[in-house]
Amino acid sequence: MLSKCAEGETSLNRFVSVVAWSISMVRPLAFGLAPYNPVLGETHHVSRGTLNVLLEQVSHHPPVSALHATDEKQNIDVLWCQSPLPKFHGTHIEIEVHGKRQLKLLNKNETYTMSPPNLVIRFLPVPGVDWLGNATVRCQETGLEAELCYRGNSFLPRPSVHRSVKGKIFLSSTMETVYEINGHWNSEGCQDWEKTVIYNAKEALTGLKTPIVKDPKAVLSTESAVVWGEVNQGILQKSWDKAREAKTCIEERQRQVAREKTSREDEWSPKHFIVSHSKGDWVGLLTNSQVGSPSPYCC
Repeated sequence: MLSKCAEGETSLNRFVSVVAWSISMVRPLAFGLAPYNPVLGETHHVSRGTLNVLLEQVSHHPPVSALHATDEKQNIDVLWCQSPLPKFHGTHIEIEVHGKRQLKLLNKNETYTMSPPNLVIRFLPVPGVDWLGNATVRCQETGLEAELCYRGNSFLPRPSVHRSVKGKIFLSSTMETVYEINGHWNSEGCQDWEKTVIYNAKEALTGLKTPIVKDPKAVLSTESAVVWGEVNQGILQKSWDKAREAKTCIEERQRQVAREKTSREDEWSPKHFIVSHSKGDWVGLLTNSQVGSPSPYCC
């Protein structure tokens, strides 16, 4: 889907592909399955074909993750820097994702900026996890913008609303709507007003493959699979005590490193990114070219 963004013949075709790809980043999540809390400096470097992706946890308090991806064949460059900001509302937690998300089509001289919807973890009346709220996609060079509204789980029998996304693409100069989008972000498709399916979640997610290690010797000690290796092994073996002990060791090591840096008044710097905070958003810049090299992990 990412490669299709660069293949459109017109600016509108490419913009629709970028919007579809942004919708594909919204995935159904299972309630009660908590992700690992990334440690400072943790990395993940993975490749698929000519696409190379590098992530780094660039801050722990507040938690900030940076991502850079390149596809040399398609001349695509992606740079994200984001930080989750949770707000507690009694019966649910709403998480706003702050930061800058940017996609560049280098051979088209087009830059797209996008914002995601909010993640909502609901405890009552029915436990669940959903993506809700508004999201945007903009391209300054073409003057095209998209506004999307995400809906979550519907308690009433209203299939048209359940986990739906609805929006429009318009010209920012005249506010003229040139494209409408309506569908579901978790199932069989988002369509335009001509009923053309631009994204089918079931097809896209079914085809995803778990990365495997091609070259164990090239895996860095900061890689997620190494950092959380013992925890993963304990979970897969259903040895919960072993998994908890390994997780506790990782967290205590993180606290120890933080104490040592504080005592030395040593400010930690990310290895791969330069990060700044401005006007409520986190912005990341890559500091080396490792992202463009093949990873020991491949899909």
